[in-house]
Amino acid sequence: MPRLLAPRARRTHRLATAQRAVGMTAGAEAGARLLTPLAMPTSPDTLLRLMHSAPLPPPTRPRVLGVDDWALRKGRTYGSILVDLEARRVVDLLPDRSASTVAAWLRKHQGVELIARDRSTEYARAATLGAPDARQVADRWHLLLNGRQMVERWLTGTHARLRALPDVASAEASPVRRHASFPRTRAEVRTGEESRIRRVAAYEAVRRLHLAGQPLLRISRTLGLARATVRKYACAETFPERAVRVPGPSILDPFVRFAPRASAARRGRSIGGSKRGARRTAPSRSTPRTRRGSHSIPKSPRPVTSLPSPKQLAWLCVQPRSALTSTEAATLTRIEQDEEAARVVALTCRFGELVRERGVTRGAEPATSCAAFEQWLGEARTCGVRAVESFAQGLEQDGDAVRAALTMPWSNAQSEGQITKLKLLKRQMYGRASFDLLRRRVLLAA
Repeated sequence: MPRLLAPRARRTHRLATAQRAVGMTAGAEAGARLLTPLAMPTSPDTLLRLMHSAPLPPPTRPRVLGVDDWALRKGRTYGSILVDLEARRVVDLLPDRSASTVAAWLRKHQGVELIARDRSTEYARAATLGAPDARQVADRWHLLLNGRQMVERWLTGTHARLRALPDVASAEASPVRRHASFPRTRAEVRTGEESRIRRVAAYEAVRRLHLAGQPLLRISRTLGLARATVRKYACAETFPERAVRVPGPSILDPFVRFAPRASAARRGRSIGGSKRGARRTAPSRSTPRTRRGSHSIPKSPRPVTSLPSPKQLAWLCVQPRSALTSTEAATLTRIEQDEEAARVVALTCRFGELVRERGVTRGAEPATSCAAFEQWLGEARTCGVRAVESFAQGLEQDGDAVRAALTMPWSNAQSEGQITKLKLLKRQMYGRASFDLLRRRVLLAA
């Protein structure tokens, strides 16, 4: 009888192994639906039990480690992902992104010689505490991101001043198109003005609390505003008006030149007594009625010429000049008429070029000198613009990691790719997987 049970036990073990592999690949719900036509039916709960009992791969000792954060619940719960950059596989997932947790893992797993990370101060402190002999390398993409964020904060505060600069014509022939949107009803105009009044009140409240010394997070919670909005209002010297929306390209653009003649013909028919061409003298039904003597809502001042938003301008500042169109180059030339803006744009462009030209790949000849970066750092520290000086001070505090990023081929790109794979696995389980199950799937995915 025992001889008969041994083959049955082996078959059961092989079946459970196959079911577990399907569950690890597709998830419990989708895996259970897939196993039915494969003649291995089971329930999602059984698949979850098999997945939780899967043995984890043996621990490894990576020499080059990538560290980054990932969101279990975006905006609330974050963890840390550790990637072996040489083997291109995930080493471990940690339940949070605190310095103590990462440092404890590094102390337990000795042998790490190099740590690639973003500009997070928590990960910098964790690397210093857990692996003091390891060399830290800042991620080049995050350096460019921090540079764009710096110039965007400065542009948010000075956007109103830059909009008053005269326009600069570009060498590119602009196509014939509409220069204004279709007219809005009086009800829509009044709604827009009321919205502006509310935004002005929020801006004044943020500025008042910010000047009183309250932190941005507390202001955000007190006023019920998004943190990005609070940061934008706190950095703005004057109320940031919304840019005038210029109509984009349309299939009717080739016929715009015929519009004046069509309007004249329509007016001629109206004069001839056509009821359809008669002008409306009564207010629209959608127009809200107001009492006599009531104060009208002040209209927002509109600039003579439009200017891209601070985010769009910041993107242009970090792009190579050779990659810009003539219209985009003319936009930068326009804001560079301001002396302070010219300094900020020049320093930002130089920093972007400096990081890009040092973006060496594996196998390429690495650079050994940071003389150009040291020169840029000295000029940025004394440029007289507070945003740029604060950015330069942060780079100086993280100087060793930044210099390593400019002279070594390692970066956090592999970690970002593994996070993309982690997001796929998390969404396969509808975002409801526990940390233990998600960790098992990520570690066994390789």
